Amino acid sequence: MSSTIIPTLRYRNAVKMIDWLCSGFGFSQKAVHENGSGGIAHAQLTLGNSMIMLSTHQPDEFGTQQIVPDSESAVTQSAYIIVEDPDAVFDRAKEAGAKIVMDIADWDHGGRGFSCRDPEGQLWNFGSYDPWED
Repeated sequence: MSSTIIPTLRYRNAVKMIDWLCSGFGFSQKAVHENGSGGIAHAQLTLGNSMIMLSTHQPDEFGTQQIVPDSESAVTQSAYIIVEDPDAVFDRAKEAGAKIVMDIADWDHGGRGFSCRDPEGQLWNFGSYDPWED
């Protein structure tokens, strides 16, 4: 049996955030479907062999279950993305205006990484530590 976990996110301005996630973190657009009223019904962005899905926040059945954080509120989940060069991603994210909440550092458990928030408050973690490796 195989499984793949794909984080899903909602944004107030998903159109703007797609551009920001591509320029700020290096994601690429795989699919973007507009909702007919200036927002995004569904988008798929990739980074290496990872993917996220996102859309414009709306009070639909799913939207009532997933809130959009503000820049200061704690979140209950966040994505950790394994990258080869966390310093380069850190510099790119910082240049794009990400709010660094945990500075780039070497970790006691191995690897190097950082945590930041995007302009709409979603929490992201990038690092070279790969828990799949022995």
